Amino acid sequence: MTKNISLLGSTGSIGTQSLDVCRMHNYSVKCLSANSNVKLMEQQIREFKPELVCLMDEKSAADLKKRVADTSVKVVSGMQGLIECAVYDNADTVLNSVVGMVGLQPTLEAIKAKKTIALANKETLVAGGHLVTNLARECGVDILPVDSEHSAIFQSMQGCPRKQAIKKIILTASGGPFFGKKLRELENVTAADALKHPNWDMGAKITIDSATMMNKGLEFIEAKWLFDMPNDDIEIVIHRESVVHSAIVYRDNSVIAQLGVPDMRIPIQYALTYPERLESPVKPLSLADYGKLTFFEPDYDTFKCINVCKEAIEMGGLHPAAANGANEESVKLFLEGKIKFTDIAYLNNEAMKNAEDKKDFTLQDVLDTDRKARDFVLEAIKC
Repeated sequence: MTKNISLLGSTGSIGTQSLDVCRMHNYSVKCLSANSNVKLMEQQIREFKPELVCLMDEKSAADLKKRVADTSVKVVSGMQGLIECAVYDNADTVLNSVVGMVGLQPTLEAIKAKKTIALANKETLVAGGHLVTNLARECGVDILPVDSEHSAIFQSMQGCPRKQAIKKIILTASGGPFFGKKLRELENVTAADALKHPNWDMGAKITIDSATMMNKGLEFIEAKWLFDMPNDDIEIVIHRESVVHSAIVYRDNSVIAQLGVPDMRIPIQYALTYPERLESPVKPLSLADYGKLTFFEPDYDTFKCINVCKEAIEMGGLHPAAANGANEESVKLFLEGKIKFTDIAYLNNEAMKNAEDKKDFTLQDVLDTDRKARDFVLEAIKC
């Protein structure tokens, strides 16, 4: 199976695992992008020989250009460079694994260019909402989920003759490093504490989102857009072992789930090979080795970020974009030691409620809302 891939976010956790899959199946990597990791990007260029590479940071891009002057690769920078990678003629699939709102514009442009989208950037759907799904529908473009939970739902739906047969989605969550803790116990936790995820190896921002459970709130919103499900038909369940990646409930109350070891290369590969299944670099699952699988209700009183996201999608319009923008800024401040862990949910909630109540919005409205939410957080911590 010939695949020509444009990989956005190639030096991050998802990006490097995506290259494991490309390496195993000899996929052609036409474009790579990253933020500023010159050293790793140079290594990737020399191994995968892409035609076009983007580093968001201009100084890093200039440095990289000198380092790979002996190759034929074209080096670009900034948002325009990222979009150039997203619409590159010689790539048929865009795997978007960048972190944050920066992923929205290249996704929209890739859809316009009729690329198949393998989406690991949840902020695209959280902030972009109907802009993304409506455009994909108009352009006849598939959005294939890469997040383990949404891939599990997508895989579980493959045997479904029609969407009306589905009663509910069950979205599983590991619970992060603070499962079982109460709000008062989280007042003084450090970034180092929050970065100790029990099951997954992820980047810092996503790991903090897992600790606050904002990640699951964002995935709740993403599931609504990906699968066009009413909010009340999406259930969050804590599953500590991260073996059941998510499930669907049919009208007859049969439950179909996708299981596997906690390794992102399974959902990455399925998004690239769909509808085919190929050999995988992931080790097989042994249920006997696990012995038992556990499930719990979320603690909404402690992990208030889930409530912020649920309220944001209920309010609709630009409120999810504001919640996401505020979260990106508050997580950054927490990692810098400037706010407490428990401040994240408060700041996200206040910024979300402060968003303009506008249902029919444009890309510029989303970008403006994101900026205002970040500014709101920065102003709030000065008080």
